[in-house]
Amino acid sequence: MDRQHHGNMPYRQPSRQQSRQMSVDPHNEVRVIQQHYIGIDVGTGSARACIMNEKGDIVGLASEAIGMWQPETGYYEQSTTNIWRCICDSIKRAMQQSNIDANSIRGIGFDATCSLAVFREDTDEPVAVTGPKFDNQDGNDRNVILWLDHRPVEETKKINATDHNLLRYVGGQMSIEMEIPKVLWLKNNMPKELFDKCKFYNLTDALTHLATGNETRSYCSVVCKQGFVPVGVDGSVKGWQGDFLTAIGLEDLCQDDFKRMGGVNGVNGHYFTAGEKIGVLSDKAAADMGLVAGIAVGSGVIDAYAGWIGTVGAKVNLKGDSISSDFPKNHVSQAFTRLAAVAGTSTCHLAMSEKPVFVNGVWGPYRDVLIPDYWMAEGGQSATGELLKHVIETHPAFNEAYSVAESFNANIYDYLNEHLREMQEKADAPTISYLGRHFFFYGDLFGNRSPIADPDMRGSIIGLSSDKSIDSLALHYYATMEFIALQTHQIVESMNTAGHVISSIFMSGSQCQNDVLMSLMATACDMPVLIPRYVHAAVVHGAAMLGAKAASTDNDGKSEALWDIMDRLSKPGKAVYPGKDEQEKKLLKTKYEVFLEQIAQQKRIRTNIDEAVKGWKR
Repeated sequence: MDRQHHGNMPYRQPSRQQSRQMSVDPHNEVRVIQQHYIGIDVGTGSARACIMNEKGDIVGLASEAIGMWQPETGYYEQSTTNIWRCICDSIKRAMQQSNIDANSIRGIGFDATCSLAVFREDTDEPVAVTGPKFDNQDGNDRNVILWLDHRPVEETKKINATDHNLLRYVGGQMSIEMEIPKVLWLKNNMPKELFDKCKFYNLTDALTHLATGNETRSYCSVVCKQGFVPVGVDGSVKGWQGDFLTAIGLEDLCQDDFKRMGGVNGVNGHYFTAGEKIGVLSDKAAADMGLVAGIAVGSGVIDAYAGWIGTVGAKVNLKGDSISSDFPKNHVSQAFTRLAAVAGTSTCHLAMSEKPVFVNGVWGPYRDVLIPDYWMAEGGQSATGELLKHVIETHPAFNEAYSVAESFNANIYDYLNEHLREMQEKADAPTISYLGRHFFFYGDLFGNRSPIADPDMRGSIIGLSSDKSIDSLALHYYATMEFIALQTHQIVESMNTAGHVISSIFMSGSQCQNDVLMSLMATACDMPVLIPRYVHAAVVHGAAMLGAKAASTDNDGKSEALWDIMDRLSKPGKAVYPGKDEQEKKLLKTKYEVFLEQIAQQKRIRTNIDEAVKGWKR
């Protein structure tokens, strides 16, 4: 086009060839069908489905409550039959919300809790995990031992007594939450003829199995929760460690090249990194979900790891040292500086590194679980949301405060934050933190996961008074938030001392909406805290990105890099920066020293008392 002769017409670049699917309606109008991806997140209490468009926007979101059975104290069971129905119902409802065309779905990604699912090897039917008969008497197909099930106490002790080298990769000790102790419990309690017919999956892999019919496993599942050491790491030849399984009494699983656990990669099994295409949606699964068969299915991940995918790629213009100046801003190495904190009842901390970094009380390092050749570390706080809830609800002023909050149509946390601001105003205090200057709360009521890795740690308070008012409740609540922030600082400090380079925290979960907590976290850790666009849906958003990666697979099996997908589909986040008040920084630094002292003192007191009562019997 000659622009001089057509000055009143805007100049346009020749449009790029349209690569998306086109369809023609009866009126001969060309209509672009936008591509969509489905994310499935199976948490402890519910299954969620989100529909994500090709720009990364969530256009449909639905959830269904999952059934849970507790046959006795400490035992928690679920059913893949029930979970699958909840997934399918959630997908149908999410699709209906924006009237999404089933033909526009290109990929599906799954995440789930690190629970153990059991099926029969010969018939592929669920095997009940409920003793003593294991006979599915109630017909509910209770074939899942949930992550929080604590039945294999003795089995866990036996495993850790081996002191096997692979325990280095789980923070020195295998947790009772992991799956090998549960498999060993089943061997010790099931009839032998039934156990011999069982095959075992992490729940995520069980779901991709139900979706595709394939027996593939994800590195995220087997490396993080089943004692699989990737080939080449510490001389690992087959991934599964036969000497370890034999030492703990699971030598049966070594038969046929570990077939019942997923086999050996490239021999009788297939293992994939997050989001790699493992197959396509089967006719049966498509019919269950109301979708079209043949949709690409990505290798799944454990739920917290989907939180990493859904948060750390967020576009954000961080100031100062928080962005590594050595690389372009969208380079994968930026991930090394970003700690993902996936916060709910507890908080999981995930960090990536280029080389293996060993940290006491932090699980990992795990190679290949999210991005090939990179390593992940997983720390955690046993209780954060649950701790806040416990402290508030057990205070004498809770009922009064709850009633007042309801009258203002506010939740209890927003009300208490406002009450703290009023107390600050009334006392003419420089900051909210100043109100709690003489109150010291150590909150490991549920034991410590990271970085002390001591399940016997408990809580302590210095500064307790007889005050039963809402002011006292607000102070206890503030001190709990301060504890969460100081412990996060301790975890980050431990990881960085060991070799990580964390300089920012990317949060997800409902705690993100607590502005007082987020500000405290940023100031206590002296680094920015990033809050994602989808506060409540970061995990399922991450699962949808796995679907996008699977859908990008070409005929040679190559797909777009996961970091590039995260960079492209993540939404801008909001940054909360550390406070600038030097006096507040000084106060929190001193309180951190007291926090460390409370830990040392508790350990010392416990040792002294244990020594004093040694050998004391009735």
